[in-house]
Amino acid sequence: MPELPEVETIARGLAKRVTGEVVDSVWLGQKKEPLKSPASAIAATLEHSRIAGVRRMGKHIVFDLDCVGRTLLSAKGRRPNSGSKRSKASLVQPSSTPQAEADRACPELVEGSVRPTRAQWIVHLGMTGHLQVCEPQSEVAKHTHAILRLSSGRELRFVDPRRFGRLSVAQAGDFDAAGIEPLEADVETFLPLFRGRKTPIKSALLNQNLLRGVGNIYADESLFRAGLRPRRRASTITRDQLAKLLTAVQEVLKEAIALGGSSISDYVNSDGEEGFFQLQHRVYGREGEPCLVCKTPIKRIVIAGRSSHYCPKCQK
Repeated sequence: MPELPEVETIARGLAKRVTGEVVDSVWLGQKKEPLKSPASAIAATLEHSRIAGVRRMGKHIVFDLDCVGRTLLSAKGRRPNSGSKRSKASLVQPSSTPQAEADRACPELVEGSVRPTRAQWIVHLGMTGHLQVCEPQSEVAKHTHAILRLSSGRELRFVDPRRFGRLSVAQAGDFDAAGIEPLEADVETFLPLFRGRKTPIKSALLNQNLLRGVGNIYADESLFRAGLRPRRRASTITRDQLAKLLTAVQEVLKEAIALGGSSISDYVNSDGEEGFFQLQHRVYGREGEPCLVCKTPIKRIVIAGRSSHYCPKCQK
């Protein structure tokens, strides 16, 4: 699953490529799983809206929209034209949800008004989802669930083979990810997250209600740099050790962002390119290999169903 550095990399890439674009039309596929909001609300919010910016919030990609009013929806959803492999109109799947759903996401302007309203398109990539900016003539991948035709003529496509990703819309300011942002945390906000918690520190780091965006890879790498074993009970870690852990978390995330994230399985950025931070992993995925510091073989254990890698000598 893409973690904070991968999502940040994608969001930054999309911000450079699609900010200022207007969404001319929307095609949504027939699979219901990716749609957290009704298809009608997603289409009405996106169509003819201007992309004012793209940013990351936790593991979500948030498109900030200048929304100049909803548009009429087609009565019947269809797949993209089989010859060109893309949509030729605004096509959405049928929905019994009242149009009010769309109105709540992006209210229509009062007649004669020129002031745009604001809305958000929220994308969670799940395990295998990715967003790509494509030329319209390029082949549409098998597991494409959304195609946004942009004013430049290009298309923004959401592809997700396993369909764990989610697409939704909301009024500007209504959406907020749980937990605190690790890159913005200080010691005074970080320490209380773990006070009195009897769970392993690795589990606490992965708890998105506490900390946004830190996943399996970067938790392992941060714990190694902080010298803490993943099974160490969070409540037993001292203030100084937690302060060191915060520094490690922020260093690891910033380094990973600079290298475009880690390409372990399906991850690619918005240009279809892989990241390079996997070449810098010190423990993750290195079971049985010598520790880069002390040469002790790296161990792998399972905590709450997740693989955890650590050095038994360097981490206590």
